[in-house]
Amino acid sequence: MSQSSRLPGFYKSSVEERLGLVAAAADLTDEESAILSGAAGLQTDTADHMIENVVGTHSLPLGIATNFCVNGRDVLVPMAIEEPSVVAGASFAARLAREGGGFFTSSTPSHMIAQMQVLEVPNPHLARFELLSQKERLLDLANQTDPLIISLGGGARDLEVRVIEESPAGPMLVLHLIYDTLDAMGANTVNTAVEALAPTVEEITGGRVLLRILSNLADRRLARAMCTVPANALEFESDGRTFEGRDVVERIAEAYAFAAADPYRATTHNKGIMNGVDAVVIATGNDWRAIEAGAHAYAVRDGGYTALSQWEKTPEGDLVGTLEMPMAVGIVGGATRVHPLPQVALKILGVKTSLELAEIIVAVGLAQNLAALRALATEGIQRGHMSLHARQVAIAAGAAGDQIERVAAQLVQERAIRLDRAEEILGQRASESIG
Repeated sequence: MSQSSRLPGFYKSSVEERLGLVAAAADLTDEESAILSGAAGLQTDTADHMIENVVGTHSLPLGIATNFCVNGRDVLVPMAIEEPSVVAGASFAARLAREGGGFFTSSTPSHMIAQMQVLEVPNPHLARFELLSQKERLLDLANQTDPLIISLGGGARDLEVRVIEESPAGPMLVLHLIYDTLDAMGANTVNTAVEALAPTVEEITGGRVLLRILSNLADRRLARAMCTVPANALEFESDGRTFEGRDVVERIAEAYAFAAADPYRATTHNKGIMNGVDAVVIATGNDWRAIEAGAHAYAVRDGGYTALSQWEKTPEGDLVGTLEMPMAVGIVGGATRVHPLPQVALKILGVKTSLELAEIIVAVGLAQNLAALRALATEGIQRGHMSLHARQVAIAAGAAGDQIERVAAQLVQERAIRLDRAEEILGQRASESIG
C-alpha cells in the first residue's frame, strides 16, 4: 500500500471519495474500482458456472477497515458484512492497537489434514503398525496426484494413524494425511490425495475404507495475533462520565475472564471475533463456513467451550490481547479466482501468501473482539451499535435519501430505535410536507 492506513475522517467522506482514496492507496485500475463499487462484478453467466440452479446474485455491503498496522505494515482491510458497527469497531480498535505498535502476528505452515476412515479391520493395532511402516510409500502415492503443487514445494508431509476402539459402527482406524497446500485452501487437493490412497490402504489393513475427506479442524494451520494497548489510550469520556485507562484495562480483563469460564458467554465472545474474521474471509472469496467450524471446534479442544482470545494486564498496567485459531484460507483457486471482487480485495490487502492473509484476518478478529469488550465493559454495547443500527431501522421504515440520516438522528436522540417509531416520524414529516 502506498500510504498509511490511518485515514482520519474516512467515515465522514462520501462513498465516491472513499473509493477514490482506496483506489489510490491500492493502485486500482478503473475496472477494479468499478468492481469494488458494484458497477461491475460478478455476472449471472459466471455465477451459473459456480453453483447450481442460479437465478441471480446476492450483494453484501463492502466496507474498508482503516488504521490497521500488521507486523509494521499498514493495511486497508476489505470487510463484507451486513451488520452495523463491525467495520467501525474494527477500525477504532485498530487505532487503539497502533498506540502499542499495532498487531504482531505469526502462523504455522499451511498444513491441512485429510482423513480416511477404515472399517472392518481384523487387527487394528497391527494394521496401524503396518500403515506407519509403509508411510513413505503412501506419501509417495499421495504426491503423485498433483504434480503442480509438488513442483511448487507443497505436497504430503506426514501420516498419522489412530485406533478408535469404540464407536456406533464398532472399532475403526483413522488415518490422517498431513498435506502442505501452500497458497491454496486445498480442499480439492487433499480430498483427491486420500481418495487415491484408498485401495492401497485397504490392501495393507485388510479393512474397508469408507470416508475420505479433509477435516475443517485445521489445527495444523494456525494463525496468531497479539496487540498491546497502553492504558492511557483506553481513557475516554461518555455522557459526562470519565473512564480511567487503568480501570478500563481491569474491566476488559474481567470481561474476558467471564468468557474464559462460561460457555454461554464464550459463545457470544467468539461470535464477536468471528464478526471480524468472517467479514474478511467473505470479502476474499474464502470458505467462511469452514473457518467457523474450525474455530468453534478449536474453542472446545480441551473438553469445554471457552474463549478463543485472551486479555490480560501487563506488569506495567497496559492491556495485552492474543488470539490463536485455525485459519485455512487461500489466495489461489476457488472463488478467489472466479469471483472478480475477491481479486480486488486481495490487491487492496497487498498479500503475497495465504499465510499473510491468515495473519491479517486473525488480527482483524482480535481487533473486533477488543472493540466489543471495551464497549461491553464500559458504556454498554448498545450505545454505539444502536446508533449505527438506527440507519437500518430508518430504511426499513421506508426512509430514502436525506430522510435516512434525519430519521436515524431523531431515533438516536429519543433513544427509541424502533421500527414503529421510525414509521411515525416518517408519517409526521410527510404530513408536515403536505401541510
